[in-house]
Amino acid sequence: MNTELDTLSVVVVGASGDLAKRKIFPALFALYCQGFLPAELTITGFARSEMSHEEFRARITEYLTCRYTPGEKDCAEKMEAFLDRCHYVSGQYGSTDAFLDLFMHLQQYEPHSRTNRLFYLAIPPSIFLDVARAIGSAGFVYCGETAPWSRVVIEKPFGHDRDSSDELVHELSLVFSDNQTFRIDHYLGKEVIQNLLVLRFANRIFEPLWNREHIRSVQISWAEQLGVEGRGGYFDQYGIIRDVVQNHLLQILSLVAMEPPDHLASGAIRKEKVRVLKCMETVELDDLVLGQYTASEDGDPPHPGYADDETVPDDSLVCTYAAARLHIDNPRWQGVPFLLRAGKALDRKTTEIRILFRDLDNCVFCGPEGCPHPNELVIRVQPDESISFRITNKVPGLEMDLEARDLDLQYDTAFSELIPDAYEDLLLDVIQGEKSLFIGSQELAAAWDVFTPVLHAIDENRVRPLPYPFGSTGPAEAMDLAVKAGTVWRQ
Repeated sequence: MNTELDTLSVVVVGASGDLAKRKIFPALFALYCQGFLPAELTITGFARSEMSHEEFRARITEYLTCRYTPGEKDCAEKMEAFLDRCHYVSGQYGSTDAFLDLFMHLQQYEPHSRTNRLFYLAIPPSIFLDVARAIGSAGFVYCGETAPWSRVVIEKPFGHDRDSSDELVHELSLVFSDNQTFRIDHYLGKEVIQNLLVLRFANRIFEPLWNREHIRSVQISWAEQLGVEGRGGYFDQYGIIRDVVQNHLLQILSLVAMEPPDHLASGAIRKEKVRVLKCMETVELDDLVLGQYTASEDGDPPHPGYADDETVPDDSLVCTYAAARLHIDNPRWQGVPFLLRAGKALDRKTTEIRILFRDLDNCVFCGPEGCPHPNELVIRVQPDESISFRITNKVPGLEMDLEARDLDLQYDTAFSELIPDAYEDLLLDVIQGEKSLFIGSQELAAAWDVFTPVLHAIDENRVRPLPYPFGSTGPAEAMDLAVKAGTVWRQ
C-alpha cells in the first residue's frame, strides 16, 4: 500500500444526519471491505446529538450492506472490524473547545501523532466556515500538501451566487488550501457520468460528429417524483436552480461540451471544463421556464402542493421546476441549443442526457410520409444505467418500410461487476488526492457566472413560478421554450 495511505483518520462532521448515515458511512464500509482503506484506520462521527459509541455504531449499522462481502460469516467479521474503528464525539459545530475535545479523543485512537486526516462536512452550507475555523483553531490542519495531509470535503451548494461563492472560497482558504479542499458533486461520481469522457474520446465514431455540423440539440434532464416531503426548510433557501441546475446539470453539460483535454490529469480536465463554462452565454429570463408544484388529488392520500408543506412559507415563490436554454459561443457549438430541465414532484424519476443529431441532407429515403427519424444518443444516468443509440433500420419484409430502433447497452446486463455508489468513487479519490471529479475554484466561479444575473433578476422581480400538478410532466410552457430553440423535448 502507498506509504502516504498507511494511516487514515476520517472525521464526519454532521454524523447524525441522513447524508452521513445513508451515504458516507456505507461508502466507507464498502471501501474497507474491498481493501482500499489502510489497516490503521480511525473513523469518528461528530455532531451535536448526545450518544455513546455503541449507540452511534447501532445507528450506522442498519445502513451498511454486504454487497462486497456476500458471505454471512465474512460480512459479519468485516462489519465488526469496521465498527470497532468507529467512534463518536458530540459538541457544538462552531466551538473551538468542542474540536479541542475531539482532538483529545483522537489521541486515544489515532495510531500516530501525525496521521492523515480527512474531514467530511456533512452539514448545512451556512455553517461550513464556522466549522472550518474551529477545525483550524483546534490545530488539526497540516500546512504541507504531502503526507501527513489534511483534506476537507464540502457538499454543494457552494454559496448562493457568485459573490457568496467567492467569499466562501476565500474564507475557507484561510484554513484549508485549495489543494486540500474537495468540493463534491456526487453526480460526477456516477459511473455513467465518468464514462462520458471515455465514450467521447475513446470511440472514433463519436468525436468527429460531436459538433454543430451534426448535432441539432443537447438535452439534459433531471426528474424526481418526490416533493420536498417536510424538507422545505433547506430547499426554500435555494430552489431548484441553485440546488440542481447550476451544479449537477451544468457539471454534466461541461463534460458533454468540453474540448478534448491534453491528458487525463485533473488539471487538464478542469482546464477544459473552465474553458467551455466561460464560453456559455449568461442565462436571461427569456431563457427560463419556472414552475412550482401544486396539490394533486391523485394518490392515497392526495399529494399536497409545495406551499402546502408545513416547512414551506405559504407565500413562497421558490421554484421546484426549471427549464433553461443555454448557448455556447465557440466554434464547436455555435448555434446549438443546450436545454436543461429539472423538477420535483414529476411523473417519473430519471436523469439522462440526450444528443439529438441533425436530419440527413438529401436523404434518398425521404418521401411523402417524411424522412427517417434522426439519430439520437441517450445516456441514462439513473435509474437503470444505460447507453442507447437510435438508428434507422429496414423492417424485415417485402416492402421498404423503415423504423427507428435502439442499439442498447444496459449496464446491469452488460457488466458483471458491481456498480459502485458515487460516494465510494469520490471518497476514494479524496483519499488518493485525485481531484478530476471535484470542482475547482475557477470552475465554480465560471459556473456561477452563467446563472447569477438571472437568479438576482428572479429574486428582485419576485417572479412567480407557473403552477403544475404534482405527478405531471411540469409546466406546459417548457415545451414552448424548446420550440423556440428549434427542437422539442424528448422523453
